[in-house]
Amino acid sequence: MLDFAQALSDGVLFGATYALIGIGFTLVFGVMHKINMAYAAASIGGAYAGLLVLEALVGTAPAWVVFLASVVAGGVIGWLVYLACFHFIPVSSPLATLMSTVGMLLLIDEVIVHVTDGMPQNYPALFDDVMLEFGEFYMRGDLLLVFGMSVLGMIGLLLLLYRTRLGLATRAVSQQPVAAQLCGVSVMRVNALTFVITGLLGGLAGAMIGASVGTLSPLLATPLTVKGLIVTVIGGLGSIPGAITAGLLVGGIENLMQLYRGVTERDLYVMLLLFIFLVFRPSGLFGAGRGRD
Repeated sequence: MLDFAQALSDGVLFGATYALIGIGFTLVFGVMHKINMAYAAASIGGAYAGLLVLEALVGTAPAWVVFLASVVAGGVIGWLVYLACFHFIPVSSPLATLMSTVGMLLLIDEVIVHVTDGMPQNYPALFDDVMLEFGEFYMRGDLLLVFGMSVLGMIGLLLLLYRTRLGLATRAVSQQPVAAQLCGVSVMRVNALTFVITGLLGGLAGAMIGASVGTLSPLLATPLTVKGLIVTVIGGLGSIPGAITAGLLVGGIENLMQLYRGVTERDLYVMLLLFIFLVFRPSGLFGAGRGRD
């Protein structure tokens, strides 16, 4: 039971980063009804941009400066993805936007590989030497930081969506874009700001993943894309609370399967979880239930 509780706790704490990735997919889908396949790669790209700041300061930058640079870079990359893959493509061509984001995913991945020669890079961390002890139960300080920063990011997003005029405009565009435009809301501006906001969250997720693992690798982009899509589907397309819940769920189950079945099999059980939801609850945890055709 101690091993079970330890693995579940670590997995849930790390799963907050999956929740951030899932929120990014969910928010873009909720507003534009399209999938941004380049989102996870852009998140890792933001984290790598933070390392450029560290390199520019000859390795003397505090970890929080690297994290902040990653967040800002994630927002910039998110805006560039919108400009390249969505802004100039007709709304009536959803397949074109999907394929363009796949191309952007590969482009970002290749840029990272060429800049780093495909080698993993060390990433700074905070509280990685702190271990909270509760008898025989331990909690890692760096994972607690990751969870706390992720929760702050989620709270900030919810406050933005439900307490600001931009959030009101975003929800209006999500529900009725034509009516929102008739009321004076600039749909293109809202779409662009949505990508910037999700990019900021993605940069935070990339920084927290790097801080908890201790390294960044170009190989992270594809697995994070898959995990983000799984979280989005399990939580329910367009549901932010669903993405948060599903991210924590996937993180916990993934770590438990790593404990009992090993690192080589853990992703198999996450895929099995997705299959179970697609069969028995295709609308996800918080999605509207629909009958079979």
